[in-house]
Amino acid sequence: MSYASILQNLPEELRLTMLELVEAVEQNLRDQLAVRREDFDALRATVRDLAEAQKRTEQQVEALAEAQKRTESRLDRLEAVVTELAEAQKRTEQRVGELAEAIRKLTETQIAMQIRLDRLVGDNLERKYRERAFAYFGRLLRRIKVASVQDIEDELEGRLSDDEIRDLALLDVLLRGNVRQHPDIPEVWLALEVSAVVDRLDVERALRRAELLQKAGYVAIPVAAGEEATAGGEQMARANRVLLVRNGRQQFWEEALNRVLSK
Repeated sequence: MSYASILQNLPEELRLTMLELVEAVEQNLRDQLAVRREDFDALRATVRDLAEAQKRTEQQVEALAEAQKRTESRLDRLEAVVTELAEAQKRTEQRVGELAEAIRKLTETQIAMQIRLDRLVGDNLERKYRERAFAYFGRLLRRIKVASVQDIEDELEGRLSDDEIRDLALLDVLLRGNVRQHPDIPEVWLALEVSAVVDRLDVERALRRAELLQKAGYVAIPVAAGEEATAGGEQMARANRVLLVRNGRQQFWEEALNRVLSK
């Protein structure tokens, strides 16, 4: 039944009121529907925005995934480079070790060769001082003779200990003769330590072994002889009045002689 039929059946005094009520209800329904449509439109717009945001999020996730993929690829390449560098470093360290070992062996060989060379030079110098004693010391001594510790071994026994005799036996060259400028001086002995380059140790040995001869009763002068001398060797020879011979040139002879004669 329609609203119009219903209104026709109502008493006259109620029709207007009922008509106004119906119109009010319809307006209210229209208003409610309008609100719902606005809400729906807003909701649809929100959904659309969410969909766009989701799309952008997915695009960002894809971009991040791609960036992660590129980063992992670079890391893989970097790891490969680091591995190569580590292998290269290992090979370099191995080569350095081999080079160090080769240098060590070469150094040892050079040292051994230098030692042998020094011995050869020393042996040759000792031989020269024995064979050419007059050439080196003729202006200092007359009737120079080459002697040896073995020649006076009997005299040394009882005056020196066994250790002292063994030390004295290591003397490089032993000479004897008379002082030219002092014919009244009895025979003197020259205790020579010979080295290519005279240093403090050579002077010390000459001094010690000459003192052993003096202890045994001989007038012995310490001599350090060679082709050259270190500054320390020369200084020690001067300070202790040891005869220093460099390439045939004598130094501190008078000092060495006076030192022995004053005892």
